[in-house]
Formats: sequence, structure tokens, C-alpha cells
Amino acid sequence: QVQLVESGGGLVQPGGSLRLSCAASGRIFSIYAMGWYREAPGKERELVAQITKGAYGTIYADSVKARFTISRDSAENTVYLQMNSLKPEDTAVYFCNAYVMGSNYWGQGTQVTVSS
Repeated sequence: QVQLVESGGGLVQPGGSLRLSCAASGRIFSIYAMGWYREAPGKERELVAQITKGAYGTIYADSVKARFTISRDSAENTVYLQMNSLKPEDTAVYFCNAYVMGSNYWGQGTQVTVSS
């Protein structure tokens, strides 16, 4: 089992920045990849960014490339999402995800609202 706890969401003006954190606990040695997904009202949950164990590979949604950066700490139990140049369309609940041998684990979600 893997437990995920997110933090760092909030309200920010367009053009601003936020940093999300996700702390993993439990069987963290079994995590292959961690990532961030988001779900806006009336829309399906979508992948925002993902990073593999050892930071060997990263994936970004086209809509966030060059604005968002995903990273992991050296202990591999915390993943971060640095979000810059935020736009109103980035408003959503952001969920942390951990992929373990065919199973997905999810955090509780953190609200990000971009509005003036």
C-alpha cells in the first residue's frame, strides 16, 4: 500500500506561481512513477506531468510544457510540481498519483484556483 498526501494548492492571480508537494509513505520502494493529474469541473481527469523513479523520464501535457516542472527528492518519497505563468484554465483539483506494478494510488486532491 502507498499513501499520498498533497499540499500547496490555493488561489493565485493569472501569471502567478504555485508549488504543489506530494509526500508518499508506505511501500515507496515499489513506486515506479509518480505524477500529477487534474480534474476541472465538467471535464475528465487528465495527466499533467509524470516522473519515473530515479527521474529517468518525465512527461508533460502539451498545455503545461515550459510552464510546469515536475521533480522528485533524492529519497524518492516526495514529488513536486512547480507551476509558473498560471492561467485561469489551470484551475482544477490536482491529484497526486503513484504507479506501482499495475496499480494506481491517489491522493485526496488539492484545489488550485487561478483568478483575478
